[in-house]
Formats: sequence, C-alpha cells, structure tokens
Amino acid sequence: MTRPPAPDRDPGLQPERTRLAWRRTTLSSTVAAVLAVKASLHGGVRPEGVIICALCCTLWLSFLAVAHNRIHTLTTDTTPPALSPRLATTAVLCTVAVAVCAAVLVY
Repeated sequence: MTRPPAPDRDPGLQPERTRLAWRRTTLSSTVAAVLAVKASLHGGVRPEGVIICALCCTLWLSFLAVAHNRIHTLTTDTTPPALSPRLATTAVLCTVAVAVCAAVLVY
C-alpha cells in the first residue's frame, strides 16, 4: 500500500503574523530606547547618563538590525528558514541588556 504524496505546506497567514509581531516588538523597543534616553538625560547631561544613552542606542540599533533582517526574510515568496541561533541570541541579549539599562536608570 503506497501513501499519497504529502501536500505542499500551506503557511496561511503565519508568516504575516510573525512579520507583524517583529514590527510591534521593534516599535516597543524604539519606545523603550527613547524613554531610556529621556531618563538618562533628565536633570542635565552627566557622563554616566551619556554612556547609558549611547549603550541604549547601540542596543536598539542592534535589535533593529536583527528585526529588519528577519522581516526581510519573512517577505520572500519561499518558505522562510528558521531564525538562526545567533540572531535569536542577539535579539534576546539586546532585550535583556535594555532591561538592565532601565533598571540602572531607575535606581
């Protein structure tokens, strides 16, 4: 008894939902970076505030690069490959580092 061939994968709206999720995450990261810059420069320009501001901007740019890469990959007509471990690790580290910067700014 032979099995019929498996039908081609129908991704449906999953790639679009994932692309939109990356866009929302990028937007929230942008808001967090802007608030971090505002908080770090509140009350005058101090060296530690400038350092934290530069760090937050660098982390934001790194996350933006990862997100842009993934969004671009998801817009192709072919089945997009899985997110590489290197890019996933970069995205997680940027998110955690921004959270650490926020904690430093609060205290």
